[in-house]
Amino acid sequence: MSKRQRTLARSVALFRAFLVEQTDPDRFYQALANDSVTQLSGYVGLTDRAVLDVGGGPGYFADAFRAAGATYFGVDPDVGELSARGEPAKDMVRASGTALPFRTDAVDVCYSSNVLEHVAEPTEMLREMVRVTRPGGVLFVSFTPWWSPWGGHETAPWHYLGGDRAARRYERRTGHPPKNRFGQSLFPLSIGSVLRWARHCPDVEVLEALPRYHPWWAQWIVRTPVLREVLSWNLALVLRKR
Repeated sequence: MSKRQRTLARSVALFRAFLVEQTDPDRFYQALANDSVTQLSGYVGLTDRAVLDVGGGPGYFADAFRAAGATYFGVDPDVGELSARGEPAKDMVRASGTALPFRTDAVDVCYSSNVLEHVAEPTEMLREMVRVTRPGGVLFVSFTPWWSPWGGHETAPWHYLGGDRAARRYERRTGHPPKNRFGQSLFPLSIGSVLRWARHCPDVEVLEALPRYHPWWAQWIVRTPVLREVLSWNLALVLRKR
């Protein structure tokens, strides 16, 4: 995605879609999937490329990647996510991102959207994504950092007072526990830790790290320690396998 495409209007449109994630998931996830394809296409052509989506869910991203000409494969460990729109999408496999059922150097592009913060061992998932990507291939990973306004997901902004406290407050208010349970399916992941891993991984080159939903002129945020953890909202990390 070029600077001309990363406009304030795009950011506003994504934010408006984000506001209806719970009430109109089709609108939100279709918008996010289409935007993801456009963004990723700025780094690698997708036509006739093998794309593996780690945490592909119910098929929104499958539709968008296939429409762009890619050969799409997806994995997700959650049966509920896989079947959220009915039958799982074609070429979706139930599997963990930390043990991908693909051979080494199998795909041209390895993609993951908003999954890493839900993994207890995020660096293991990143290593697996690197393993299955061919040399010269591209990896795109995005996640919500813990200290961002949405870091606690549905328990935000009370996660700033502690994940367990935020979860208890949510359950008292709604009568049921949050879908994203702190310490079980939601973990306090930081941008700094992921960038350090990427910069010290000998198998990848960092192409770009940017606040995923922001306009191009806000990219400086990711280069500013501490501040980036709060203001980035969501980090997009683009890597090339050596």
